[in-house]
Amino acid sequence: MNRSLDVASSFAATLARLGAGIRVGTLGPRPEQALELYEFEACPYCRKVREVLCALDLEVLVHPCPKGGRRFRAAVRERGGKEQFPFLVDPNTGKAMYESDDIIRYLFERYGSGRVPFLYAGGPLLDASAMLASALRPGLGMRAEPSKAPERPLELWSFEGSPFCRLVREKLCSLEIPYRLHNVAKGSPGRPAFERRSGRMMVPYLADPNAQVELFESADIVRYLDATYGAP
Repeated sequence: MNRSLDVASSFAATLARLGAGIRVGTLGPRPEQALELYEFEACPYCRKVREVLCALDLEVLVHPCPKGGRRFRAAVRERGGKEQFPFLVDPNTGKAMYESDDIIRYLFERYGSGRVPFLYAGGPLLDASAMLASALRPGLGMRAEPSKAPERPLELWSFEGSPFCRLVREKLCSLEIPYRLHNVAKGSPGRPAFERRSGRMMVPYLADPNAQVELFESADIVRYLDATYGAP
């Protein structure tokens, strides 16, 4: 896809979600261990859960499960009994859950204020906007591409509402590359530590511990991922 059109359609997807996944809300207790999420970027119901993880400033180990993927889909079937997404695992409580609305309620009860804000409460209108956001990025972050698995998960500093971060997450998803997602939305308590590490508040920012590579800029990151993990 042409770069300008790519970025423009990603901006449109962000606008369709009315600001969800851009700013941190009221935070509750912090988990000791990162949560785990099995999902794929193009799924509108997965999108809703990622937005809430961002609003609650939670770190999560993402296992991408695009259609046709072979790396993590079997694990979901083994742990939950079916290949359905999103699938959330909370190692802090032993919870493993399907269904985006159930996951969202659990996250706000456990790690938020206890009440689900309107922007994340679901319902026909908000679900339709999540579907529209996916439709504006047709096929991107949906199907698996041939790839090489990294020895260790990568790390991504991002926030869900960023149009540029979306481009990177889509590529990570298509290549089935697991990554630890550090959410640093506006108002995140993690922003100062991220700035000390990277030197500036700019996302996306990717760290690959397998190659000791760290870089900004969505276009550069996508090229790096294709060159390093894409199959010849």
